[in-house]
Amino acid sequence: MPKIQVLPHVDICPEGKTFEVAPGANLCQSLLDQGIAIEHACEMSKACTTCHVVIRQGFSSLTPSEEDEDDLLDRAWGLTSQSRLSCQVAVANQDLQVEIPRYTINHARENH
Repeated sequence: MPKIQVLPHVDICPEGKTFEVAPGANLCQSLLDQGIAIEHACEMSKACTTCHVVIRQGFSSLTPSEEDEDDLLDRAWGLTSQSRLSCQVAVANQDLQVEIPRYTINHARENH
């Protein structure tokens, strides 16, 4: 099973975390299941950018993003060429190293 390594994030995951998921698992839901409270203001419906992550390792193993995801990512804070909306990522068979950006476009954190 692929391993997800979440790099330390001062507010959401200060120690970082590594865990395994089944191939095909949704990345955003997997983070939430592990107690990593990533924002997801649109409830994972691909309508915002609050679940934006940067895939530092394993990016090439993912299916390419679709045009509407790319359009949303254009508004994300800290956008890189390896940015994805975690709600749109199905984990493949390769390990991933994930960075959660320090900020989102939300002015206030959602209570999920």
